[in-house]
Amino acid sequence: FLSINPIGKGLKMSKNLILHSTIKGKGAPLLILHGYFGMSDNWKSLGNQFSEKYQVHLIDQRNHGRSFHADAFSYEVLVDDLYQYIQHHQLEGIYLIGHSMGGKTAMLFAITYPELVDKLIIVDISPKEYQPHHTEILAGLNAVDFSIHNSRKLVDEQLSSYIPEVGVRQFLLKNVYWKEKGQLDYRFNLKSLTEKNSEVGKPLPVNSIFRKPTLFLKGEKSGYIMLSEHPIIDVHFPDNKIIEFAKAGHWLHAENPKQFYEEVCEFF
Repeated sequence: FLSINPIGKGLKMSKNLILHSTIKGKGAPLLILHGYFGMSDNWKSLGNQFSEKYQVHLIDQRNHGRSFHADAFSYEVLVDDLYQYIQHHQLEGIYLIGHSMGGKTAMLFAITYPELVDKLIIVDISPKEYQPHHTEILAGLNAVDFSIHNSRKLVDEQLSSYIPEVGVRQFLLKNVYWKEKGQLDYRFNLKSLTEKNSEVGKPLPVNSIFRKPTLFLKGEKSGYIMLSEHPIIDVHFPDNKIIEFAKAGHWLHAENPKQFYEEVCEFF
């Protein structure tokens, strides 16, 4: 059936498809959104820890992980997907964590539905606009021909021509799976992500504000949240706190899970 997306002045209609998730634990609902090219499995270890205190929802956003694929891809539709998920599971008073692209989804969701979010944590992303900067990754992913590159080793070798960083390739290779016997494929919807790449860097709408407690966590070695961007964070999230993780980069939750767990639990 159809649902109305209240974002913006016009009405958007979208099929009511429910995002895939893994749900563990009991207590206040804690929803975690992964980043671009990621999936809920990236948060499995931390999710297990958090499930000792909260009801954890590790969510695959559309075109990622085991969730549905669709041509449409923007923060507006990602927010609508999350709203439909929350309504489906009858959640309220949620704690929301979003990393990178998931952080942008979480920010826009909190601004759009502040009554549903009690506390918000944004991991290594700011409300500003980012220019498209995944060109080489997308080129490498699109250069893989699974009829030829029919093993993880061959896929990795092909990607290495475009992506020299081993850690980045290992992250991307988590999305390679056996679609059927003898046939590898990506879990993410590469076609849509390639065509809609510019959507990932879009800023939050002007004059949008979330007034509840918000924690920003950033990596010292990451360039996604700079000191010069603190004022724009203050505008959109006046009740905010920013914590920097020493010697960590964009994936600070994977590089320093102990500190991440402690900072999140203290904030909640």
